[in-house]
Amino acid sequence: MTYERTLISSGSVYEPVVGYSRAVRAGDFVFIAGTTAGAPEGAIGGTDPAAQTREIFKRIALALEQAGATFGDVVRTRIYLTNIADFDAVGKVHGEFFG
Repeated sequence: MTYERTLISSGSVYEPVVGYSRAVRAGDFVFIAGTTAGAPEGAIGGTDPAAQTREIFKRIALALEQAGATFGDVVRTRIYLTNIADFDAVGKVHGEFFG
């Protein structure tokens, strides 16, 4: 089965170099690339894991909107933490969006 693909760019200079898009819509499916709070001046939210998570979901919300979707259409998420001690803070923000 072949799906029409729509690439959704974040505008990152790394996308054409590394070969990825913030999101890809293929038919009725939307796939979001791994998303961080990274910025040239450092992570948005500094060392606050909740603030970083809110920035990440802000970026994901924009990509979903550009793909014609919303958080209500999401059926699966995956979170990677560099410090398990951040689980509660990150999980609470995740619950704000998906609870």
